Amino acid sequence: MAVAEDALQRKAVLYDKGGDKHYDLISAWIKSTRGSDPDASLLYLAAMLEGGEDPRFIARRMVILASEDIGNADPRALQVAVAGAQAVEHVGLPEAALNLAQVSVYLALAPKSNASYEAIKRARRWVQENGPVIPPAPLQSAAYPGAKALGRGEGYDYPHDRPEGVSPQELMPQEAEGEQFLELTDHGEEADLRERLAEIRRRRGRE
Repeated sequence: MAVAEDALQRKAVLYDKGGDKHYDLISAWIKSTRGSDPDASLLYLAAMLEGGEDPRFIARRMVILASEDIGNADPRALQVAVAGAQAVEHVGLPEAALNLAQVSVYLALAPKSNASYEAIKRARRWVQENGPVIPPAPLQSAAYPGAKALGRGEGYDYPHDRPEGVSPQELMPQEAEGEQFLELTDHGEEADLRERLAEIRRRRGRE
């Protein structure tokens, strides 16, 4: 090892793609990026690349983090991450390291929110605890044969015919009426969505 390091004029990078280092470094990258430290994010990215980590694995984690930890606080984060993943497929290493670095910096500096992540967890938990979800008849499809005879779609209140495009019609199944799974933050662009959500809920009599 000493001879090889001397020949390469650099330190050997100890990395086991199937072992602890693999999981430790991607965990450190995720937590540093979530923690809004672009320098630490870049360091752990560099360590993975120098260790021979599959860039597609890194790109997949970037796409996940864009929705899990940033979400609608900066909706462009998902677009940037997906573009980075596509670049990895089209460009490949070593040049794709530049694409991954750009994405890493963007994700680290983006405002953070896990509101969507928490909301789908709550919604899925509700389904698991309450069983099959049957939409109200007005929301069901009337497109298949015999559906209209069964009253499917009858009484649907078309939102575009309402002021501001918001209908007061109850859209939840009866057993889920009043449930609110989404709790938005005031981080980044999600602050505007939070105000809009409050107004929509007010208009629909849900607050």
